[in-house]
Amino acid sequence: MQHPQSCTDSSRLHRIAVLALEHMLPMEVGMPFLVFGAPQLRYEVLLCGRTPGPIETDHGWPILAPHGLDALVTADTVIVPAFRGFLDDVPDDALAALRLAHRNGARIASICTGAFALAAAGLLDGRRATTHWQYTDELARRHPTVEVDPGVLYVDAGDVVTSAGVASGIDLCLHLLRRDRGAAAANKIASGIVAAPYREGGQAQFIRRPSAPPRPGGLGATQDWALRRLDQPLTVTDLADHARLPLRTFERRFTAETGSTPIRWLNAARIDRARELLETTDVSIEHVGRLCGLGTPANFRQHFRRATGTTPREYRRAFAAA
Repeated sequence: MQHPQSCTDSSRLHRIAVLALEHMLPMEVGMPFLVFGAPQLRYEVLLCGRTPGPIETDHGWPILAPHGLDALVTADTVIVPAFRGFLDDVPDDALAALRLAHRNGARIASICTGAFALAAAGLLDGRRATTHWQYTDELARRHPTVEVDPGVLYVDAGDVVTSAGVASGIDLCLHLLRRDRGAAAANKIASGIVAAPYREGGQAQFIRRPSAPPRPGGLGATQDWALRRLDQPLTVTDLADHARLPLRTFERRFTAETGSTPIRWLNAARIDRARELLETTDVSIEHVGRLCGLGTPANFRQHFRRATGTTPREYRRAFAAA
């Protein structure tokens, strides 16, 4: 569920420390800066190495880390991107810093194979977690106390969050931003960086694309069509009719292309729209439910609580000020 204190405390910036280990992947190191870097979001994003100075990337050229582990242990959020040596021993000082940051109350997250560092620090023991689909078996073998889920984009375990490979790191960062600042802020950043505004963590991380190229007016057009009509009682049959496909064919193609079933995608889109309306308008909660196609107030509350862990009224109270 969301953490309202992240939104209501405007007296200080939320500090995010990105831990760059030797031979890290520069694309993944840059993702937190891309998502959290806008000044209006009120984050302070720091690049940390084991010591300040240059750190070799996986591509053979260095990145300069201005900060060391002392900045990491006082951060509010720590993010560990992928690094080439994840199958080797992670340096003891980095593991100790991760443990101390967690004891100090930090939220710890990993992108891709950064999960191996969290597991080596003992932060995933007894928890559900994920990593790149190619290495989930290895993570489970090395750390049998971790419940490894190989088929999802990210896993939110509250104070420890893990993501699958590479691009799903953007999904993880947008998810954390949504937790902290709400759906409207996350959707605005997603639009600016041309990323999917919302992909739920339970979507499949390894998506098998159809062999045939998409036709003009195919499933992407159907998704856009549905998003403009969330206030209507859409069914999967309606979506299949718009795509001009038999129902079973449409369901197979939709799941293959998006990693989610049509009904699950449609429900997630309705909830995301509801969150944005609760944050940015003073429309009554009953009317928000109707605008999102979630029916009666009781039905809306039930779906919203199941998806977010809180009620629409509590969500609005926490995020409207932000």
